Amino acid sequence: MHAPRKSETMTRPISHIAFALAFAVAAFVMPRAALAFDTTAEYAVLMDYETGTILWGKNPDGQMHPASMSKLMTLDMLFGAIRDGSVDLDDDFKISENAWRKGGAASGSSTMFADLNTTVPVHAIIRGIIVQSGNDACIATAEALSGSESAFAEAMTERGKEIGLTNSNFTNSTGWPEEDHLMTPHDLATLARHLIMEFPEYYPIFKETDFTWNGIKQGNRNPALYLDPSVDGLKTGHTEASGYGLVASAKRGDQRLILVLNGLLSQKARADESVRLLDWGFRSFKHYKLFAAGTPIENAPVWQGTYGEVPLVSQSDIDVILSTDQRKNMKVSVVYQSPVAAPVEAGQRVGSIRIEAPDMPVREFPLVAGGAVERQGIFGRAMGALKHMIVGS
Repeated sequence: MHAPRKSETMTRPISHIAFALAFAVAAFVMPRAALAFDTTAEYAVLMDYETGTILWGKNPDGQMHPASMSKLMTLDMLFGAIRDGSVDLDDDFKISENAWRKGGAASGSSTMFADLNTTVPVHAIIRGIIVQSGNDACIATAEALSGSESAFAEAMTERGKEIGLTNSNFTNSTGWPEEDHLMTPHDLATLARHLIMEFPEYYPIFKETDFTWNGIKQGNRNPALYLDPSVDGLKTGHTEASGYGLVASAKRGDQRLILVLNGLLSQKARADESVRLLDWGFRSFKHYKLFAAGTPIENAPVWQGTYGEVPLVSQSDIDVILSTDQRKNMKVSVVYQSPVAAPVEAGQRVGSIRIEAPDMPVREFPLVAGGAVERQGIFGRAMGALKHMIVGS
């Protein structure tokens, strides 16, 4: 039978948005409107945890010395080894002379004060890294998992690429300043999000405020834990090369933000800026739950189908995070070729939903057929073609 005279690209604005609780699809967008805000930090990123959206940044993709913040990558390697069964929480890691001299009491650096040639159980190693920022604990981990710190650093770099760290290179397990040991604020935020999402069983440790090993009690170095009750992790860093830095995450209500700062001049500046930036982020940006997966968004006409229409749905929940001004001027529309030719398979890509807002790149999410529509038989197709010839529809 004859096909329709033409297929039109339909763009239908949606005047009413059905809000539904949802887990969001990932996106990496930085609204330009937010750039008016500033910080004394040399590097900064504010990320929405749920969507991965970069809400605001200052040199977000600039490579920098991460100091002890890169210990989050050491933790990812250790958590992964525990998950795959190659390491148990009750296993013991040896504090070698190398680990003791470079990261123990003899080093003068941050340490968990493990004694030379002793062993430390993995559950204590984890706290030694998270709470005490122990370089000895990190080097012991590297030697236990890879045989040497250099081999471990190579594995860290490869693993980082696998989880989306596009501009990071590791040369040690501790964050000790070396020329090629580099990360970006964006990568640090991505790593923090990955740890929270993939290893929730260990994340509560980041909120512990002290840990005692070898009779020495040390407090958590994260100042935001003590200043803002919504903060529940992650890690500080400081060297002369990096300045004072922080990766912090906070949750207020259903919204979680991840903040990265680096290049600050003092501990006080690090503490003050972390609280100020998180407050601004929670105040300025909100989640807008648009459509739940499987919810009919539009009914598209079908050409020569056993049904005249097919519902268009998103296979993922659609959630955006916007500033108040962006939300006021948000436009949502559905785009597809009309009519859709039968047969139509359930789940077949049919069109997209387009979300536009000021100072934000247009975002599109795919729409699929919410059900199957078979093609009409010969008689039905003939009658449909005849109708189209007579009335043009």
